[in-house]
Amino acid sequence: MNRVYIKTYGCQMNQRDSEQVACDLRSRGYSIVQHEEDADVVLLNTCSVRDQAEQKAIGKAGHLARRKRENPNFVLGILGCMAQNRGSELLDRLPDLDLVAGTQKFHRVPDHLDNLIASMNAQGPRPTSILDLEEELDSQNAINSHKAGERQVSAFVSIMQGCNMKCTFCIVPKTRGPERARPIAHIIQEVETLVANGTREVTLLGQIVTSYGRREIPFIDKKSPFVQLLEQLNEIDGLERIRFTSPHPRGFKEDLVEAYGRLDKLCEYAHLPVQSGSDRILKAMNRPYSVDRYMQLVRDLRAVQPDMYFSTDIIVGFPGETDQDFQMTCDMFEEIGFDMAFIFKYSPRSGTPAAELHDDVPKTVKEERNQILLKILEKQSRRRNASLVGTIQEILVECPARKGEGMFMGRTRGFRKVIFPASQRLIGEMVDVEIEESSVTTLKGRLSLTGVDTGMAVAT
Repeated sequence: MNRVYIKTYGCQMNQRDSEQVACDLRSRGYSIVQHEEDADVVLLNTCSVRDQAEQKAIGKAGHLARRKRENPNFVLGILGCMAQNRGSELLDRLPDLDLVAGTQKFHRVPDHLDNLIASMNAQGPRPTSILDLEEELDSQNAINSHKAGERQVSAFVSIMQGCNMKCTFCIVPKTRGPERARPIAHIIQEVETLVANGTREVTLLGQIVTSYGRREIPFIDKKSPFVQLLEQLNEIDGLERIRFTSPHPRGFKEDLVEAYGRLDKLCEYAHLPVQSGSDRILKAMNRPYSVDRYMQLVRDLRAVQPDMYFSTDIIVGFPGETDQDFQMTCDMFEEIGFDMAFIFKYSPRSGTPAAELHDDVPKTVKEERNQILLKILEKQSRRRNASLVGTIQEILVECPARKGEGMFMGRTRGFRKVIFPASQRLIGEMVDVEIEESSVTTLKGRLSLTGVDTGMAVAT
């Protein structure tokens, strides 16, 4: 009864939460398996940002419930945002669930599983399902940190939880609660431990990561707490790269823009969720910036770091979005030349202000607009990748590639995936790779032998 499979839906924050649950369970004596068929316990860590993500998780839980009816000792749990959002409704819909744990209760999962399994081993009646959604806003347990001994070349580091923004389409403030931040010293200590174990790149995580510490930590020399954190991370020996997600355009003040020009470990990549290219729709979304202000931010970042890479989030089919509004989004999308994007079809989320609006954009129109933007993105990504052919890129070697014997995968500072022949011992090292081929999503190349010990035999 100690084999656990965790399936994760949604964002990097969810992925980090799943990593922490897995680590906590291992320390309690559980075994984390890679296939659900091998598991005695399946936990679904869920997302509520889009209806599609919720429906996938509910469908999966329904499928697994049939297995539980065949094997009463099989344990099934739902964790995270959908658990927090839907609560007891999930138990009504899926009565075979054993555990429903919210976004601030990940650290309680080992205790809950221990109790469930102990009840089953006692051979009494089927234990009562556990519903644990209570807020722990003051508990550092709600913001996960890595445990000593974990080894990751690239690691997610949670620096805060919650969101104080009031975007009309977004359910995150309900599922994650208000903003609260970890102390800078705790984060630095965690990253130093990671680096000592072989981590070379960290990605800082928060619902609005650029709002980090604004209520708890004072500004110093006109620098926000977030920029102060970046500066201290930049001084850690052995750490090679710093990234962060997900920010808000409003958080890119002069101090953060300027940091891209002077902090050498801060990668020239920015995820800037714009959501729409229409000021009218942005206002309806309660996004506190205009298209002109957003475009100026892009220009400012390119002024301090000309080789910037940009990704974004876009919602198509928001209530009231006209053909003209969508065309404005397309125009802005092409003018900026986004390298990557997450493009979503609007779906109402219960409990949000936008859910009270008339969802007047037909599904067929949403799908058409989604496909139009995806084609623009494909063109832009292909063009940017093609421009890198013939260049030498600094790559952090992450892991063996999924396909190809002797092939390995790493990323550029601009977050482009690169596949190349290498050796196992180069994992975690920074190497130069000459780019020889490109596609929409991937670059291929070979190690540049100049100044690099590849660890590979070279024919002479």
